[in-house]
Amino acid sequence: TRDWSLDVCSSDLRLPLIGDKAPEFRAITTEGKINFPEDFKGKWVMLFSHPADFTPVCTTEFMMLASMHKEFQEINTELIGLSIDSLSSHIAWLRRIEELEWGPFSKGKVRFPLIADSSMKVAKLYGMLHPNAANTQTVRAVFIIDPEGTVRTIMYYPMSTGRNFKEIKRTIIALQKADKNHVSTPAEWQDGDDVLVPTPLDMEQAQKRVSDNNGCDYALDWFMAFRKNDKLK
Repeated sequence: TRDWSLDVCSSDLRLPLIGDKAPEFRAITTEGKINFPEDFKGKWVMLFSHPADFTPVCTTEFMMLASMHKEFQEINTELIGLSIDSLSSHIAWLRRIEELEWGPFSKGKVRFPLIADSSMKVAKLYGMLHPNAANTQTVRAVFIIDPEGTVRTIMYYPMSTGRNFKEIKRTIIALQKADKNHVSTPAEWQDGDDVLVPTPLDMEQAQKRVSDNNGCDYALDWFMAFRKNDKLK
């Protein structure tokens, strides 16, 4: 019988990069067994690590994610957590979180899977262990993976700094907007703002861009042109 405590399906430990296929693994979580990314086809995924259970910054992060879980699901995104702790530790910690109140967050139930990675295999597979930070705790890594199982964004935070999950949600929405409309998003972009269109590929297209706003709604220059949000699909 297969040992489902943790089964990494690839022996290639080169760290995944943006544009790579997400490394495959099977694992036990607080929500049962998962086969990743197979079980999440058609979904965006935020796969993230935290240093340890029963630690203060991690607890605030999980309280925040419990409160935002439905928001992520509304944008077709599933959450998967990981730390180098046992399943029993995870369960005890999540049960305790349900009893806590902090700021606007009160007694949230964590209902997304939390991987028990005592062997550190998934943490190593995804580059979540940074030896100069700690040898037996993961940094705060974030991998945004698209419905085709491709890594689209990688973020690393130090252990002392809690993540801004609203920014991570904004990033997922921006990626979805870009994929759907073949556009990109400018600095400080928020959902509902205008977006950027690709630059022209030859002199004739560049001239039409500035003279006729060809392929855009307005242009600041031939290389910097926008589509209005209300004109998108």
